[in-house]
Amino acid sequence: MLFFSRDLGIDLGTSNVLIYAAGRGIVLREPSVIALDKNSGKVLQVGAAARSMLGRTPGNVVAVHPLQDGVISDYELTARMLTEMLRRVLRHAIVKPRMIVTVPSGITEVEERAVIQAAMEAGARRVYLIEAPLAAALGAQLDITAPEGRMVVDIGGGTTDIGVLTMNGIAQSASLKVAGAAFDEAIIRHLRRRYGLLIGTTVAEEIKMSIGCVTPRPEALTMTVKGRDLKNGLAREATLASEELMEVLRRPARQIMDKVLDVLESTTPELVADIARNGIVLTGGGSQLFGMDRLLCERTEMTCVVADDADSCAAYGCGKSLSWMNHMQEGTINLARRRLLKE
Repeated sequence: MLFFSRDLGIDLGTSNVLIYAAGRGIVLREPSVIALDKNSGKVLQVGAAARSMLGRTPGNVVAVHPLQDGVISDYELTARMLTEMLRRVLRHAIVKPRMIVTVPSGITEVEERAVIQAAMEAGARRVYLIEAPLAAALGAQLDITAPEGRMVVDIGGGTTDIGVLTMNGIAQSASLKVAGAAFDEAIIRHLRRRYGLLIGTTVAEEIKMSIGCVTPRPEALTMTVKGRDLKNGLAREATLASEELMEVLRRPARQIMDKVLDVLESTTPELVADIARNGIVLTGGGSQLFGMDRLLCERTEMTCVVADDADSCAAYGCGKSLSWMNHMQEGTINLARRRLLKE
């Protein structure tokens, strides 16, 4: 419990919300899901408890992800979800905290304002934004202070953020709305088309984590999946093999690889030479899909490694950036406008 206001770093993701408190580390890690009663408007659950309700609620209860593709899709629900989560962290706080929140590098000015307003409504005194690739690089313990190029590929739930970093800043970046959720959707489509079987996103995620891969596994794996038969509506099983999933998951993976190559093409030769020497670092939950580092290594012909505790890199990076807060620009950082000026 925080009696006095501590600065907070929030990794506001499509799949999960992580909160880092200065001096304490990560104090909350919950799925970004909220469940509420449609009749009364009352919030019933947030986080893991709400996630377990997805696809299992009665007519008067709705459980949703209020963030889609890395940005706020439902402003009011995001604010209410954040309020509940911050209440757990700041139960007895006297002063409102300052917050640093991660945003995708492809965010628009309107989306930036929505993040700031939601954080203010949830209980922030001041709000600062940090680009996801910068936060991920800091959390992955990369030295980005020197005039030397480093590359980070942060594969989250809704977006993949790619950044070339040097001298505490981002030299080149790109954001792609293909990430963990796109892999889940690909699995759902495959089961529907090939087996006539309907499954939910929770089951698709389990399949991805258990036997999913984008390069051949040392040993072939299989998994029995239960779902609803599209023809008669009854429960039915199907057996999936890791080899068939590899072909399914390589399609969205290739889109990520192509975007990485696009960023390298638009980066200066000096920084590309540095990246070739230092290698590419993968962060985010999606980077842990089996073979993602090997596939990127094959496509770029550079060394690629997955960061330690890849899931939490952006949150730890937020925590590190708390020490810069007095030198950061409060409010919107106008990423969309900066991109237009570069073009």
